[in-house]
Amino acid sequence: MDFNYSEEQAMLQKMVSNIAKNEFFERAKEIDKSHRFPKENVEIMGVAGLLGVTIDEKYGGGGMDYICYSIVVEELSKICATTGTIMSAHLSLCAKPIQDWGSEELKEKYLPDLATGKTLGAFALSEPGNGSDAAAMRTDAKEDGDYYILNGSKAWITNGAEADVYLVLAQTDRAAKHKGVTAFIVEKGWAGFSFGKPEDKLGIRASSTTQLHFDNCKVSKANILGKVGDGFKVAMTTLDGGRIGMASQALGILRAAFEDSIQYSNVREAFGTKINEFQAIQFKLANMGVDIDAARGLIYMAATAHDEGKPYSKLAAQAKLFASEAAMRHTVEAIQIHGGYGYTTEYNVERYMRDAKITEIYEGTSEIQRIVIAKSLMKEYL
Repeated sequence: MDFNYSEEQAMLQKMVSNIAKNEFFERAKEIDKSHRFPKENVEIMGVAGLLGVTIDEKYGGGGMDYICYSIVVEELSKICATTGTIMSAHLSLCAKPIQDWGSEELKEKYLPDLATGKTLGAFALSEPGNGSDAAAMRTDAKEDGDYYILNGSKAWITNGAEADVYLVLAQTDRAAKHKGVTAFIVEKGWAGFSFGKPEDKLGIRASSTTQLHFDNCKVSKANILGKVGDGFKVAMTTLDGGRIGMASQALGILRAAFEDSIQYSNVREAFGTKINEFQAIQFKLANMGVDIDAARGLIYMAATAHDEGKPYSKLAAQAKLFASEAAMRHTVEAIQIHGGYGYTTEYNVERYMRDAKITEIYEGTSEIQRIVIAKSLMKEYL
């Protein structure tokens, strides 16, 4: 596989890197401390076309490939993981499934505003009690003429109360289990749709994460993605693509920790010498560098398979598993390199560690990724 950037990809990488450094860097620490959702970051991304980078040009998007999507998430997350999360959840978990599964009417209705950031998207699968068991959801939708009536709650919803458009999964036939799940598009402000309190999180603290509550919320049949009963397929294919984004987010966080550690180790002295001259520090930096390249290779393999229409579920799971665990492991090492200073909020490495942890959990835990990978390997070799 050729992982050399095309001219378009190289220009995008430079543009996003500059935007992130110039617009988001100084704000990242402030919004982490205050838990303030960065609406200004969303507006900047919308104007720059980052919120619709993979959406078809017909609907106002950039029409770019998934390598471009990975580049954007990585560069944003390197500077501000919260902003990378907002962008990734919006695009890969809401706008993209509308493009992939929606009727032409739904695409024309929702994609232009999502692509330009006029509206923000969210994805609602998890529930308070089902965790990784997506088929065990209790939210249901009862048919009522030309509508379905939604009742239930969703949990851990990224972009939570700040989004405008939500992809919501609900049971339309409980007896059919996962084959009875249907995907609906729901809008903020509809009767019977409300929000729980914001979650107080360890990391990505400025991202709005809330519960969603549905109390006899009426949704038109025209707002179904795919067909009735397609919801589980919609959710699983959506998560496959989203995992490429989460791997890219983890890679961005890892790069930030690595670059901060390189710089710090070159100025910090101990026993009369710079600490980057000690083999113990060199080994930590070497391991970081190897895992950065390995993670990017896995991510781009998955993204390339996606763009070529080839199976990529296992590749996406491998990329997310490796990149997220590498980010967690090496952000801890970055704090160790910084010593006591790394344990303070004066330096950014403690934030990188807090932000890295969620990449091992959301859009499928590391344990779920191993299940996906193992099942795929058994199909290949048995």
